[in-house]
Amino acid sequence: MLVGDYCNREVVVVEEDKSVTEAAAIMRQYHVGDVVICKAQYGKQVPVGIITDRDVALEIVAKGIDPESVRVGDAMSFDLTTVSEHDDLMHVIELMRDKGVRRVPVIDADEALVGILTVDDIVDLLSEVLVDLAHLVDRQKRRETRLRP
Repeated sequence: MLVGDYCNREVVVVEEDKSVTEAAAIMRQYHVGDVVICKAQYGKQVPVGIITDRDVALEIVAKGIDPESVRVGDAMSFDLTTVSEHDDLMHVIELMRDKGVRRVPVIDADEALVGILTVDDIVDLLSEVLVDLAHLVDRQKRRETRLRP
């Protein structure tokens, strides 16, 4: 199971010079909990940071800082964890757990942004797998009942 097969390819991106207020408005507009900050390099969008709704609420608003006065580039997470679209999904889940992050930008071989993987995406996938397994068990019981009355 490769990350590239399960990540969301529609990533909301903002520039470093936007205010936190603008970033929050963009999160609201697109109904997402984060925006990825990218820099253009060789015609590609390379992720350099991320800011989440929790960052805005806990690090700016709760401290009484005016979000209009803070640039996204100053408030973003600088220790950005990215993963390759060719990474194994289970390995990335372990990495996310170890790093304590709920979202990771997904990059290609050129380090260009190609997607984002979130805990919500993983929970959705795993719940689908569990439903499939439950159906398999039920089908097996019905098959056995039919073949071995």
